[in-house]
Amino acid sequence: MKINFSGKRILILGGTCELALYLSKSLIDSGLFPILTFRSSSGKSLIHDYLKNFNGKYEAIYFDLGNKALIDNINNDLDYLVDFAQSNLEDLIAFAEHDDVANFFFENVSVRAEVLKNISRVMLLKKRGRMIFISSSAAVRINSGQGFYSAAKLACEAIYRSIGIELGSRGITTVTLRLGYIDSGRGKEYLKDKNQEVIKMIPIERLLNIEEVSATILFLLSDNAFSLNATEIVMDGGLCAKK
Repeated sequence: MKINFSGKRILILGGTCELALYLSKSLIDSGLFPILTFRSSSGKSLIHDYLKNFNGKYEAIYFDLGNKALIDNINNDLDYLVDFAQSNLEDLIAFAEHDDVANFFFENVSVRAEVLKNISRVMLLKKRGRMIFISSSAAVRINSGQGFYSAAKLACEAIYRSIGIELGSRGITTVTLRLGYIDSGRGKEYLKDKNQEVIKMIPIERLLNIEEVSATILFLLSDNAFSLNATEIVMDGGLCAKK
């Protein structure tokens, strides 16, 4: 099957995570132009080192969900968005610090809503756009300490779903991809001591790998997947389907 793309420029929020970097190579190979965000000088270096063989075929820009003033840094010529950005707060509800909770939701929900509002307006001018939000199976299957993380993911899923409902008739569509356990990034760190324990819970008896997740995101971005709109797709090997 040939995968087609109507646009070219794609913003990747959270562009320094392992999955975003791997995806960016696939995007370039497909003729797209990824714009990856970083929030530190080390993140910028990571992007340039990873994509050193693709000079002129991508861009790296500074952006931090913790700084609302940086929204204007986002380019005004976008066809696609893939949103990996997520700060972390793992704590028991009863013991979390008030300021930590307030800052977490400000960054991950309030500022993201402002970003999506701006990007939606850019896409409205172009009369087309596709947004993919990378969520987590933790949105619905919560481990102890993940309550805030889960709540933020669900809130953002609702925002993305609403954009797809409100703007679908104007060519702008959205999809949320809920990922299960994957052997990369934060998942790899978490699984260090729990690998076999986790695998036993997954019906396909293995973790997701970065190649298949990247290929799935690439398809969801394509014109071929346009009718998948305002919905959540679960990619977790059947984990959340089990009792």
